[in-house]
Amino acid sequence: MNPPLSYEAAGVDIAAAERFVAAIAPIVRSTHDGAVVEHPSRFAGLIRPSATTGMEDPLIAATCDGVGTKVLLATDPAHYEGLGRDLVAMNVNDLLPLGARPLLFLDYLATGRLDPIRLEATLRGIAAACREARCALLGGETAEMPDVYRPGEVEMAGFAVGLVDGRRLPDPATVRPGDAVIGLPSTGLHANGFSLARRALIDRGGLDLDAFHSDLGATLGDTLRTPTAIYVDRVLALLETVGFKAAAHITGGGLLGRTGAMLSGGLGMRLDPGSYRRPAIFDMIAAAGEVTPREMASTFNMGLGFVVIVAATAAEAAIAQGWLRLGAVVADGGVDLGHGRA
Repeated sequence: MNPPLSYEAAGVDIAAAERFVAAIAPIVRSTHDGAVVEHPSRFAGLIRPSATTGMEDPLIAATCDGVGTKVLLATDPAHYEGLGRDLVAMNVNDLLPLGARPLLFLDYLATGRLDPIRLEATLRGIAAACREARCALLGGETAEMPDVYRPGEVEMAGFAVGLVDGRRLPDPATVRPGDAVIGLPSTGLHANGFSLARRALIDRGGLDLDAFHSDLGATLGDTLRTPTAIYVDRVLALLETVGFKAAAHITGGGLLGRTGAMLSGGLGMRLDPGSYRRPAIFDMIAAAGEVTPREMASTFNMGLGFVVIVAATAAEAAIAQGWLRLGAVVADGGVDLGHGRA
């Protein structure tokens, strides 16, 4: 006679999950402000969109994203805090090209076996990033699925919701030749291109994640694991004071793809490669993997995390706020990153 089966015997520990939820409750509440409506229901969260005050045409903006194969570089529980920051940043930054102010964030964490240490570190990173982005961590889901994920494996997805006044939506149709292209630096790879980066640096280059590199000023692993920058305050301040016509969070598709998508009507863009610093990690990837310049620029941000087009007359005011002058919109199509038009 076989003993009766239980959910725990099948690999899912509900009691452990309940303890984890209770343990992280203070971390979650640390992101709440007056907009969050407390309620005993555990099925969904409530938020009062007070940010709509003064908006004649309030619109909801929403997005979802993950951190991709960057999770494979988390070899220590402490690394998961950075992944939590990545998860928020990749989502809230995607709201900004619409001029939307982040309002709330939700997370979905799936694993083969509940590991409270790693998951709590992830939630600490998520909460810290939510506070920086001025949005509430309204809820989330932690799924224990031993038949889907192997021990130690974690999948992360995030969902962000924001608000924008429809009267103030950026309008790429107003972009004209001569408009200024400005941007903000990245902190490294952010959370894109890691399949190529790992293949080039580790599989083909044979490099050790724990080895220190003087040109990086850190170990290879620490450089790759650097969290994604959060641009909320900088972009919304620019929108309030200067305004912008088009914007891009430089993620999938790289610098080349994302800047090209900002343009229409046969317009092009010319950037000065000397106007921003390209972190050494990109040169290491290109050399180790013999990756072409076009492939690099189509995969990675190359040192720029956020790019905006403003009227030429607004460029100086933007630069005074710490933005970099990168180049200009031109009449002939294509994006020129300084290595020939593509």
